[in-house]
Amino acid sequence: MNAEKIIDYFYQITKRFNYILILQIVPILIISSMLIKEMNPHLFHKQMAYYAASGIVFLIAAYIPWKHLLWLFAPLAYIINIGLLLAVEVAGKTILGAKRWLVLGGMSLQPSEFMKLSVLLFLAFIIGKRPPDKEKGYGFLDFLLLSIIILIPSILILKEPDLGTTLLLVLASYGALLIVGINWKVITTILVFLAVVVPLSYNFVLKPYQKKRINDFLGKPSYQVQQALIAIGSGGIEGKSKDDATQTQLKFLPVSTTDFIFAYLGERHGFKGMVIIIVLYILLIIHLLIISHIYSDDYHIVVISSGLAFLFFVYMGVNIYMVIGLAPVVGAPLPMFSHGGTSFIIFAFLFGILENLISFKGYTHYNSDTKIEMIKKES
Repeated sequence: MNAEKIIDYFYQITKRFNYILILQIVPILIISSMLIKEMNPHLFHKQMAYYAASGIVFLIAAYIPWKHLLWLFAPLAYIINIGLLLAVEVAGKTILGAKRWLVLGGMSLQPSEFMKLSVLLFLAFIIGKRPPDKEKGYGFLDFLLLSIIILIPSILILKEPDLGTTLLLVLASYGALLIVGINWKVITTILVFLAVVVPLSYNFVLKPYQKKRINDFLGKPSYQVQQALIAIGSGGIEGKSKDDATQTQLKFLPVSTTDFIFAYLGERHGFKGMVIIIVLYILLIIHLLIISHIYSDDYHIVVISSGLAFLFFVYMGVNIYMVIGLAPVVGAPLPMFSHGGTSFIIFAFLFGILENLISFKGYTHYNSDTKIEMIKKES
């Protein structure tokens, strides 16, 4: 490929980006950074560094020709991440009773976070190679094979223990499969299976601290939830000024920049602010599902876009329900809103891949038309 073709490739890919998708993310990032700057200027500077790193990751992912490289990258990334999860079992660092981190030099790595990316990419690769029946969807055998891809890392993550990440991975992955297409008999069997297994898992699968969270949820709310509800209630409809937001400023609200940032949003900007953020997420989720419908003939796009939609939906739902006391407290940040680096980078990478897959589809069509035009001129 000569320089002219390379320049044309970058131009055509950039030209065909879904810019509406990018614009939908911008207000979420702006509101998040404003809140974090108010709470902790030091964390705000770190957040800006995360944004910059995520932007670079997005651009790299957006220009890699994934249609030609997914066959290599997807299985390799999946195998490496499984290896890292096994390494956590052997040599992982334990913090607060959970062994989830690998210490590499001076850096801590949480492989379970990267597993969401690896599983979606591997599913996209496998489904692209072995698509479902257009009318009936996947049958039992194919569904079992795809389930193995999802459940192997899920079991390893659950053993750390990390129930929150396990649920997010499982729900997002199976949500993508549901959009791709599953036979109704398979869905009925799963629902019956879950009705039997879920009650039993309370006694035989959940750790004591996880049972305590469920008991706290069913009984008296935990300290974090109590403080979050006070913060949200005090914000009212319009919210309060920064100086009057005492729950956060006086440090009554725990982890206010991460898992409970939605409570500070309620204290500062009231019911209106919370509704705006929820609407922004809903519009983004709907747009991602529309993309999966528009490009229903391309299973790579369908899996990545619907997987992203379910990741946002599950993260958002679990976090907000947790903050307002309608779900047990688990480690589920508000996606691309709570302070943090790894989560931003993973979402940026997935969005970059999705933008490339969409743009590349248009680029290959443009390339084909160009070749046909050249043949016509020559003849």
